[in-house]
Amino acid sequence: MKIAMVAITHHGARQLAQLGAKLPHADLFVSSKFQDELKGLPNRVQAFDPPVREAIGSLFHAYNQLVLLFSIGAAVRLTAPHLRSKEEDPGVVVIDDAGRFVVPVLSGHLGGANAFAKELASLIGAQPVITTASESLGTLPVDILGRELGWQIDAPKLNLTRTAAHVVNGEPIAFVQECGSKAWWNKATPLPKNIQLFEHFEDIDPNQFSAILWVTQREVATSTRDQLGEGLVIYRPPTRVVLGVGCDRGTPLETIEIALSQALARVGLEHNCITAIATINKKDDEPGMLALAKNNGWPLHFYSAEELAQVEVPNPSAVVLKYVGTPSVGEAAALLLADASMDQLIVEKHKYRGEDGRNATISIVPVTTEKH
Repeated sequence: MKIAMVAITHHGARQLAQLGAKLPHADLFVSSKFQDELKGLPNRVQAFDPPVREAIGSLFHAYNQLVLLFSIGAAVRLTAPHLRSKEEDPGVVVIDDAGRFVVPVLSGHLGGANAFAKELASLIGAQPVITTASESLGTLPVDILGRELGWQIDAPKLNLTRTAAHVVNGEPIAFVQECGSKAWWNKATPLPKNIQLFEHFEDIDPNQFSAILWVTQREVATSTRDQLGEGLVIYRPPTRVVLGVGCDRGTPLETIEIALSQALARVGLEHNCITAIATINKKDDEPGMLALAKNNGWPLHFYSAEELAQVEVPNPSAVVLKYVGTPSVGEAAALLLADASMDQLIVEKHKYRGEDGRNATISIVPVTTEKH
């Protein structure tokens, strides 16, 4: 994520300094009057002279998450002129001057502000205040369900809106899962009673339900879509993925295979979903890596450290950079091979340490083109 955090008061600048130390990749913007509070931080820091209105406009369009350390009222007034749609707007999170509450005020679901607010709250010991209906009621978030598993939505926007209303209103919902990971419900509370689970579409009577959530790779006929109307949302789990693999020198094949099996299990995928693997060219003689590709018939692609270093990844490592010349191997290699951005990683950097102390890492990206 590209994160910008903004403070305009003395107390806000102190909160900004606390957050900046824990989120070194975030960019910090502070009133020039209080910029001394941010000295010595690893972040990129930029001071501005009030008013903040002009700065907010440029930041709103340049970042994925915007953290404002002032009142919600001011945040609403400053961001309102720049709103486009929930599909395009960044997440906007407000933190009060005292650092007691963290409130996502815009793009909570699609923009990721709800999840980011919880992360910020945990960093400073604050209370996240989540007002999104599905979150506060502990039910399904229709518009982002399975996103962390790589699921794609196959439904009009109107269907999402209508179906989400049925879900939060407690109406009967059929959840049909014919494929994909079962790890889509990750809350500590039980699944709401208004949601009934089925393994096949043929098992349900559509007339008994206000909406149907259908996880499938079937081709759904137009007549079926028309019959079910606005109460149908289809989710498509990934069926083809590529791997980025990293490992210590001399890592046994068994260690790499265990790491891979664990990573696949996290998102409910099988080995037959994999189309190719990639790593750094310094591993072109690594026995375990070569055996993994050969045994499974997967093409093995190599990239130079210079190529990999150009890829933006969520988990860069200074240690990896020191030893191989790039801050990422597995994540960067997978993203290069899939021609994807880091928000498309469905497994970022799964690490497994073998009995001999050697490590293997696996990163997974869905394939969205036909070149793999």
